[in-house]
Parts: sequence; C-alpha cells; structure tokens
Amino acid sequence: MPRLFWKFFTTIWLTLAATVTVIILLVNYFQTVPFARELELREQEFILNLTANVLAKDGEDASARLVRASEDTVPLGLTISKAAESGACANENIVDTRFIVKDGVCYRISVSGQASLVFDYLALLMPWIAIFVSSTIAAAALARYLIRPVVHLRDGLSALAHGRFNVRIGDKMAGRRDEVTALAHDFDSTAARLQELQEAQQRLFHDVSHELRSPLSRLQAAVGVLRQSPAKLGAMLDRMDREVERLDALVGEVLTLARLTAGSSLPLKTQTLDVIDLLNEILGDAAFEAQAREVSITASVDGIFLAEVEGELIYRALENVVRNAIKYTAEHSQISVLCETTADLLKVCVMDQGPGVRRDELERIFQPFSRGNEAVSRGGYGLGLAITRQAIERHGGRVYASLPDAGGLAITIELPRKPTRHGQTDEKSELDRSTKRKR
Repeated sequence: MPRLFWKFFTTIWLTLAATVTVIILLVNYFQTVPFARELELREQEFILNLTANVLAKDGEDASARLVRASEDTVPLGLTISKAAESGACANENIVDTRFIVKDGVCYRISVSGQASLVFDYLALLMPWIAIFVSSTIAAAALARYLIRPVVHLRDGLSALAHGRFNVRIGDKMAGRRDEVTALAHDFDSTAARLQELQEAQQRLFHDVSHELRSPLSRLQAAVGVLRQSPAKLGAMLDRMDREVERLDALVGEVLTLARLTAGSSLPLKTQTLDVIDLLNEILGDAAFEAQAREVSITASVDGIFLAEVEGELIYRALENVVRNAIKYTAEHSQISVLCETTADLLKVCVMDQGPGVRRDELERIFQPFSRGNEAVSRGGYGLGLAITRQAIERHGGRVYASLPDAGGLAITIELPRKPTRHGQTDEKSELDRSTKRKR
C-alpha cells in the first residue's frame, strides 16, 4: 500500500490515541470525571427535595436527623434554618435553596457545592478542549506536510512555464520517501529532459546557421567574381553548382534529422527485409569509394536476418556509419565490419583505424553537427551519426561508440528483428546518456 496512505493513517491514529491519553491524564490530575457538574447538580436537587418533603411531613427534628445522616455519607453542605426575612417563603425555589412552611414557620433548606463554579465549567469543557487542541495540532502537521511539497511543485511548474528549465525540487523534499517525493524526482527528470532539448534546439539552430553561411558566402564570392570578370563565367558556374549541391545535401540531411525527431510519434512504414543483404550492398558501394584512399574493407557478414524495418531509414543508418569510417580512417588502412546474429537481434560493429575520439566524446559525436575535437574535417556536416542513432532507436535498437584497444573508433549497431511499440525508445538508456553528458 502507498507510503502516503500509511503516513495519513498513522497521523490520524496517533491523534486519537493522544486525545484519549490527554483526557485520562487530565481526569486523574483534577480528580474529576466528565459531566461531574451535572451529576452534582442532580444530587443536590434530589437531597433538597427529599429534605423538604421530610420537613413538611415529619417536622424539624426528622429533617435534622436526615441532614446529619447525609453529611456522614455524602457531604453536600446541607443546612436548615428559619428564615428571618418576612415573606421569604413567598420566594420561588432556586437551584440550591428550598423554602418550606411548617407550623407557620418558614424554613430555608440550602446546599453549598465544594467546587467553585469556574472549576466546574473547566471540568465540563476539559474533554472538548483536549479534542480541539490535539485535532488542531494534527491538522496543522498534516497541512504543513502536504502543502510544502505542493508549493515547491507549483514554483517549479511556474518556472518551467516561464522557460527556466534549470529549476530542480528533488533536493527540497527534506528526506521524505513517499509518492510526493517520487513526483518531485519525476519533475526533475522532466525538467532535465526539457533543458536538454532546449539546449539541443539552440545548438542546432546555431550549427545550421553556421553551416549554411559557408556555402552562401562562397556563392556570394562567385557572384562578385563574375561581376568583375565576366570571362570566368564557366569556372564560376561550376563553383556555384558545387555550392548549391552542398546546400542541397545539407538541407536534405537537416530535413531527414528533423523528420526522424518530429516523427517519433508516427508509425513506422515497415516491410520485411534482409538487413544483412542490405549491408552487403552498402559495403560493395563503399569498397569502390574506399579505393581512392587505398583503404580496404574486411567484412565478416554472412547469413540472413529478416527484420521488419523501414528500409530507407535502416539503409541511411548503416550507410552513414560505413561512410563515416571510410572518411576518417587513415590512408592505406583497413576497415573491419563484423556481424553477429541471435534469435531476435542483429549486431553490426564497424571499426576504423582513424584518430578516434576522446573517451568523454563518445556520446557527443552522436549529437547533430558534432565531431571529435581532434578529428580532421573531411567534408560532411556532422549529421550522419545523429541520423543513425535516431533511425535505429526508432526501431527499438541502440547505437553506441567505443575505443578499440588497437586504436581508432568502433561504432556498434544493435537492431531487433521486430521494432518495439511504435515511437518507443529506451527511456532508461536516454536518461543514462543525459546523465553521462552532464557529468
């Protein structure tokens, strides 16, 4: 059962127990019981009426004996006296006094309580005061216990609404361990994720604008040269064609990444394909391209792996990893491609002999427009591995980088035979990556 329920249950139960305990202690301290005043008044009324009846029927001596007997058993301060005032017997009886006429004489019968009136009322109100005080303390404790985290949550949500994603409230729960604390930590995870997405969006805008500026600047330069030297028309048109192609390639990759990111909640258009056959086709084209740098590709890719995938995305993902290895491996080196299959998983590892990256950059290279700090720029825009990760994770797989003992960089792709529930990604691995980046 939830911890918060037990805290409420325990608080209410302890409140009731404390109330009963306080009442018992007060009763023992004052040597009284609840409603003692009412009992005393009824006792006084009874003895007054009995004495008045005895006096009226049997005379003064019989009533005097009754008074002495009552004082020995229940001392109430009962007295009988002759009224000195004329016309006293004409007065009405009151709570502690009776007037009786016997043989022409007016008698006054009265009692005097032993407790003061203030004490009587205090004893009467004592249980209700105890209940009120204890319930007030318990209500204040419960209200404080509940309102404090709610206030923190409200402040945190207000901060998110105003675009401040760096707010955290988990450390303000003061050691609590209940559903409210879990909610606070969920809020922190959400805020961290929103902050990460905002930073990625701002970084993407900055990088896209930076990458677009270079070919546009070269186009402007070519136009300037044409205006000054119309005779160079052919050369400048070729240069402009190359820059337009670069812009088109950049915009295409940005659109692909945007489609993968924005379409994470849309269903995949899957078909059954042999992914190993697709990989062999990519390796065949890549081997021809690698000859220009005298790079060889050794592949251990055999068998069949039929999977339900969106062919275009998987092709782009595998091709980006292989072409990235060709681009950054050393000249006159080789690229190794290893493939392992299990009942439900295909594992592809592509290893190059390039400069590699630092260990703290193994996650950063999967971010858009990111390269290793020591990587030599060989064209491209740093979007290939970002597209690969998005495509593979949309199929429920994962992509990660590692540093082989022999040097270089290894990119490993794990692809399930069937995609997970559409749009679902491994939230735990995503949170782990976010935590690593923050460290």
